[in-house]
Amino acid sequence: MSMERSLTEAGGREASFRAGDARAKSLRRLFRKDGAWAALLLLPNLLGFLAFTLIPVFASFFLSFASWDMLTPIEWTGITNYIELWKDETFIKVFWNTIYFAGASVPLGIACSLFLAVALDRIELKKFYRAAYFLPVVSSMVAIAVVWQFIYNPEYGLFNYVLSWFGIRGPQWLTSTVWAMPAVILTSVWKNLGFNMLIFLAGLQGISDDYYEAASLDGARWYQKFLYITVPLLSPTTFFVTVMSFIASFQVFDTIFLMTQGGPARSTSVIVHYLYEHGFKYFNMGYASAMAYVLFFMMFLITVIQFWRQRKWGVYY
Repeated sequence: MSMERSLTEAGGREASFRAGDARAKSLRRLFRKDGAWAALLLLPNLLGFLAFTLIPVFASFFLSFASWDMLTPIEWTGITNYIELWKDETFIKVFWNTIYFAGASVPLGIACSLFLAVALDRIELKKFYRAAYFLPVVSSMVAIAVVWQFIYNPEYGLFNYVLSWFGIRGPQWLTSTVWAMPAVILTSVWKNLGFNMLIFLAGLQGISDDYYEAASLDGARWYQKFLYITVPLLSPTTFFVTVMSFIASFQVFDTIFLMTQGGPARSTSVIVHYLYEHGFKYFNMGYASAMAYVLFFMMFLITVIQFWRQRKWGVYY
């Protein structure tokens, strides 16, 4: 009997092993089948990323060490393009213009969107105002440029008309070397205000009302709640908005191209605009590629600094 029982148990174990092996093979076949379908569905996007992003990134890196006009053979020049960049007075000017644009538009945009988000978080018709402020984000930049060019018009524009109420003669906004860049910055901040506002609104939803109730019981005023509760607890959201805003500001092109064409006297020209001119007007692809990588290292450095600073002032709850 014991031998028969042993044989029966051995047979049961073997059958169990066979069933387990069959299930494993079935799962492997299913995985291979799902993997094939996943690859097939991802293929169009991967091909687009490969053709329009990855290959151009590496190609432009090698072109930054060469001279090429897209017609004649490529001529390798080493680091000549990078050396010539810092001898180019126009590039130095657009370099500082880029710093000026980013340094002014990012803090102003973050401050305005934060205060707007805090205001909208406590009022009725929140969805209506949220949609209204987000509308410029999805609007065509061409339409926005036309509207703001009308607003900045020195003869019949809205800004100068309002200034005339106070006896102030408004400037020649887009044709002034002093006022053209502030005008472009204001337009850019207005267009992107709704996007940052929505991010801050999402962050505000994650702050518990218990903090504010406890502060109210302690007699805190509204500005104390804002400074000591809202601002610290929004630091992860602020960090995200700051990083994304700096990256976007360094890559600004359409606003400047449509409103000022980089003028007057290069006062609004930035690196991307100057890069576009060398690449697609003068067909100096090597020089333009070198500019692109200078811009990349600028953005990389700013982002690294922001991540480093985040460790010191970030508050997570």
